Amino acid sequence: MTKLSRAAISSRAVSIADLRSLARRRLPKAVFDYLDGGAEGEVTLRENCRVFEDVTFRPRQAVTVPGCELRTPFLGLELSFPGLLAPVGYSRLMHPGGEVAAARAAGLAGTAYILSTISGHSLEDVKASSSGPVFYQLYLLGGRVAAEGAIERARAAGFSALVVTIDTPVAGMRERDSRNGVKELLGGSLLAKARFLPEIVTHPGWLAGFLLDGGVPKLPNVVIPGRGPMPLVDVSAALATSAVCWEDLRWIRDHWRGSIVVKGVLTGDDARRAVDEGAAAVVVSNHGGRQLDCVAASLRALPEVVAAVNGRAEVLMDGGIRRGADIVKAICLGARAVLCGRAYAYGLAVSGEAGVTRALEILHTDVERTLRLLGCASIAALDRSYVSAPPNW
Repeated sequence: MTKLSRAAISSRAVSIADLRSLARRRLPKAVFDYLDGGAEGEVTLRENCRVFEDVTFRPRQAVTVPGCELRTPFLGLELSFPGLLAPVGYSRLMHPGGEVAAARAAGLAGTAYILSTISGHSLEDVKASSSGPVFYQLYLLGGRVAAEGAIERARAAGFSALVVTIDTPVAGMRERDSRNGVKELLGGSLLAKARFLPEIVTHPGWLAGFLLDGGVPKLPNVVIPGRGPMPLVDVSAALATSAVCWEDLRWIRDHWRGSIVVKGVLTGDDARRAVDEGAAAVVVSNHGGRQLDCVAASLRALPEVVAAVNGRAEVLMDGGIRRGADIVKAICLGARAVLCGRAYAYGLAVSGEAGVTRALEILHTDVERTLRLLGCASIAALDRSYVSAPPNW
């Protein structure tokens, strides 16, 4: 499958599910499964999406809504709608434009982009590509010295906030990646790669872009003193020695004077601790079902975290967003906005910036249509009265 034009994407993708189908055709199985898969039995991965079915709408009928106000304030910024682009590790594997293309699309759409530490483009290039706010998601890969260098670079480049992910003391067991030989494909010998190559060469569009892009570069934002940029293949081992603890948040606060967002919270206790340690916002997230399997779906954990924070910080939700209606349900249950990860990454895989733009168009249009059908004129007016959720929530 060759790269699609923006017009072709618009005609062939009317939902995020359509973008997923197109991405599956364009990408080799190993790359698609890296994007699409989760940890172990993928129970949480599935539940992240399914749980939205447990929440139903309570519309106000016979109400005229001539226009909907979707603009959403967050950390002193104004977003065009309540959806930010989540950090997606090594987006450059999916498309050569990678993080630069995604950030550019986000800026043009009037929303924020969050750059993963595990990125294939430099943070300076990513920030320069966007006309909107860009946040930097921090892992302590390479230790505090390497992280301190990235924090200083992010400050100098004009990043708006730092997002600290706390749910990755080790990489989750992503069985699809093991079966597909992702480690061998990224860094193994030619002999180790051999049995996986037939699947790669049957996707010439992706392969041509990958080879013209130079193959697998090192991580430009993880620069280890005396060694240089970290190879992508070293990430799993590095995570095991780079777990973020609460004491690290105090150290990070000493080096970053802007807003700090703590991502990976699933309980009220951790949410309160994050706010006590200086977080301006917390993200209810199970890492897209890619870390510990069988934890609560993000939407299910959201009300507990909202109650625990009790207005002391802003609350975002990440996980399972595939439709604008999902975004609206999360806001009704207390989220200020949501992070969208796979939803835009499918579009990126299909056609770079144009694909991300289409994903954002789909979600934006979905949100506006849902508000009109609810009889609600603005994001700010949404509350729990517009939904029914299970009593034990």
